[in-house]
Amino acid sequence: MRIIAGTARGVRLAAVPDGTRPLADRAREGLFSSLGEAVSGAAVLDLFAGTGAVGIEALSRGAARAVFVDSSAEAVRTIRENLGRAKLTDRAHVHRRDVRKALHADLGRFDLVFLDPPYALGGADLDSLLADLAARGTVTEGGLIVLTREIKNSTPVIPVDWRSDRRLSYGDAAVLVYRA
Repeated sequence: MRIIAGTARGVRLAAVPDGTRPLADRAREGLFSSLGEAVSGAAVLDLFAGTGAVGIEALSRGAARAVFVDSSAEAVRTIRENLGRAKLTDRAHVHRRDVRKALHADLGRFDLVFLDPPYALGGADLDSLLADLAARGTVTEGGLIVLTREIKNSTPVIPVDWRSDRRLSYGDAAVLVYRA
């Protein structure tokens, strides 16, 4: 895995921690091409961050700051290593925490939120997590929420004040983009 574009373009990322399913380079490239200028200057929240590749890609492409959240100690170590490799540690904060608990800790407000939960997290649990994200005011008005799901999974129930913006497909991954 590597950073696709921006100031850290070409930086090779550390090995993927066990139990982590990162978004493939091709999928990240397509996603960020579709997001365009929404990334520049954005405050980014990367939930279920894994390797941190998505949030680091955003920083590399001009996001102002990023907060990374993952419950795995190995993932947190990998995110910190990857931020160091990309020379982007000064604009990032990494939290080892359960995502739901992190949302309740008031991490701030964000223009761009990435969620790449385990495919096993679905149904009512995922719907509840999205409702929490909306209810806590974590996403700015007009902000984007990017959710990665297995293509064969059903589309989640989204909060009433969000609208579907686009759906992208890459291999077995569906990338769903919503606007708050």
